[in-house]
Amino acid sequence: MRVDAAAHIADAIAESARRLSGATDDYAPLVTSIGEARFVLLGEATHGTQEFYTERARITRALIERRGLRAIAVEADWPDAYRVNRYVRCASDDRDATESLDGFRRFPTWMWRNSAIVEFVEWLRDYNAAHAPRDRVGFYGLDLYSLYTSIDAVLRYLDDSDPDAARRARQRYRCFDHFDRDSTRYAYAAGFGANESCEDSVVAQLADMLKRTAAPSGSAVGENSDEAFYALQNARLVKTAEEYYRTMFRGRVSSWNLRDRHMADTLDALDAHLSRERPARIAVWAHNSHVGDARATQMGAFGEWTLGQLVRERHRAADGFAVGFTTDHGTVIAASDWDGPAQRKRVRPARDDSYEHVFHRCGIGNFLLPLRGTSAAIDALRDGRLERAIGVIYLPETERASHYFDASLPRQFDAVVHWDETRALEPLEPLEWLPGSEEPEAYPTGL
Repeated sequence: MRVDAAAHIADAIAESARRLSGATDDYAPLVTSIGEARFVLLGEATHGTQEFYTERARITRALIERRGLRAIAVEADWPDAYRVNRYVRCASDDRDATESLDGFRRFPTWMWRNSAIVEFVEWLRDYNAAHAPRDRVGFYGLDLYSLYTSIDAVLRYLDDSDPDAARRARQRYRCFDHFDRDSTRYAYAAGFGANESCEDSVVAQLADMLKRTAAPSGSAVGENSDEAFYALQNARLVKTAEEYYRTMFRGRVSSWNLRDRHMADTLDALDAHLSRERPARIAVWAHNSHVGDARATQMGAFGEWTLGQLVRERHRAADGFAVGFTTDHGTVIAASDWDGPAQRKRVRPARDDSYEHVFHRCGIGNFLLPLRGTSAAIDALRDGRLERAIGVIYLPETERASHYFDASLPRQFDAVVHWDETRALEPLEPLEWLPGSEEPEAYPTGL
């Protein structure tokens, strides 16, 4: 990038950006821009950065207090998040936020078992305790990995409400018994034809659950309670998870699209459930790669879609608002392999040809940048550049191939929060495997 061009872009960004200082009104302009949007998608550029979690929580708190937000839907499994939902809605026996997060034991545990989430969950419970039940804010999961825990939840619900239906459900779900509660073993067996799939069984069980909720109101079968909705969503998840694992080895695009479609479907179902009396407003917490519009990235060129794209396609333009988060350098919690130990790693300064580097060169530090409407900054950033994405795996030695992709940021998001230097999350479990007390200099990626 030529020096004069870089200076022009920096000046354009400085003219539109709002410096973030930690003041209580930092995000007032963002809340105003969000307006009456019913789905506010709040991203993160990594799954292990403290500031992404704390700033996302600050924005969400402002939306709850000033815009009547009704729910937070997160990139997490439905049954694990629903345990937190019961806690924040003052309807569980968990002693504190940390205990309510005990369901998050699947890799990567640090995504939800960390100090930032504990602080937000306790705040949300206190907020809800001061409000009537109908005005309390819920906490829900959108993801689909909880095949076996969702089966358990369906059976527990039916054991309490309809023992005969529970017996039928157990018979249908018995086809998973051969795989020792290992979803990957089922994926191998069903995907490569070693065993007959459980597809027919899970579809039949979902059909039964749908009949229960579709029956006329007031009948013996019709149920519209939160617990009935929770059980129905678990049955839906089992059906989608079975398809996901059965098709997991057919390629990234098919599995990615199925997962993001499930998240969009779950968000729509949650919206319908919460909007029975009045329209609900929901915040979504997920990675940038899910909340942004895939059509503005090379992911879309490869045939992938995203939750953010589906929200834009399924709802009015004014109903969705997506915020991306970026950083130039710092530290992060991530693993080097799937199911590997969490490590605190250094995040390399962003590449010269990336959006993150452009933001760093501005010299503003931490700022909010609107990307809706018209401005010199939007015009300057519209041409494609590289954007960085760090998931639960970070491999800096292959960073260009593993963590950067082409994107047009103004078409991907409605606003961006840039935090120039970031620090790693504080997991609830100690990082005992780190050598000494210093962060490793080695660059131990992946989404």
